[in-house]
Amino acid sequence: MSRTLNAGAESWPIAGGFTISRGTKTEARVVAVEICDAVARGRGECVPYARYGETVDSVIAEIEEQRPFVEAGGDRFALRDRMKAGAARNAIDCALLDIEAKRKGVAAWRLLDLPQPEPLLTAYTISLGTPEKMAADAARAAARPLLKVKLGGNNDPAAIAAVRRGAPEARLIVDANEGWTADTLAENLDACADAGVELIEQPLPADDDTALKDRDGRVTVCADESVHTAGDLAALADRYDAVNIKLDKAGGMTEARAMLDVAADNGLKIMIGCMLATSLAMAPACLLAGRADYVDLDGPLLLSRDRVPGLVYYGSMIEPPRRELWG
Repeated sequence: MSRTLNAGAESWPIAGGFTISRGTKTEARVVAVEICDAVARGRGECVPYARYGETVDSVIAEIEEQRPFVEAGGDRFALRDRMKAGAARNAIDCALLDIEAKRKGVAAWRLLDLPQPEPLLTAYTISLGTPEKMAADAARAAARPLLKVKLGGNNDPAAIAAVRRGAPEARLIVDANEGWTADTLAENLDACADAGVELIEQPLPADDDTALKDRDGRVTVCADESVHTAGDLAALADRYDAVNIKLDKAGGMTEARAMLDVAADNGLKIMIGCMLATSLAMAPACLLAGRADYVDLDGPLLLSRDRVPGLVYYGSMIEPPRRELWG
């Protein structure tokens, strides 16, 4: 049966801006993919990531290179061998899984041999800013059970202490986005431990993280930029306690599913993360959450508007994705 593939760029405004150690965004730039045949339609969404040299144009070009393969009926397992991990492969992989599920009349979680999705708790992100602004932002979000705090600035001990004052009862995790150095590591880890932080994502640059071997272990440290695919995981266990699986890094659900098993085999806790994107990008990742220790799928909550239909959020709880959205 013949298929068609379409890919295009979209912009989704961010509510109030979003700041991490690498800069500020005011819109989420995504690439959406649609694969159709006479019976069903499958969709996927990805976020090109400049950290890895990706742009909207380069990702669309990568997708277009796979048009003959996809339209001839190529599957997601062969795609994994044909393309490098990254945003382009993610969008195609998720669209192929979506259309496979719809054609077979079988939920995607069953195809992946994952637990049946249930409502899940997501972290809610506090952007990097001055300690005063971060305290105010935390106070506004204090009723949310789990906050993810962006650090990597010039005064992180003051920033995390301010967040704790603003949200004294919330559980805290931190993402430094490679913003610390070996010289600042101990001070920042101590400040996070004092604030009751449970987990810190990627405190040091991915290519300069050996200092993590000598930390005291009071706070769980999670690899993010240091890991992309299942093949990266075994080498991380001497420096990290957990791994953040993001579909745009892994290159889709097929690879992410493999990562779940390899992470468990290496004694690593699992976090399911996201880029700033709509519910179409979050929905596949929701299926992985049943195997995760932490879930960070708040992308649509940070946008001014979301795709319709989208995921249903009740505060920080996410309902399982519905068939009309994905899977």
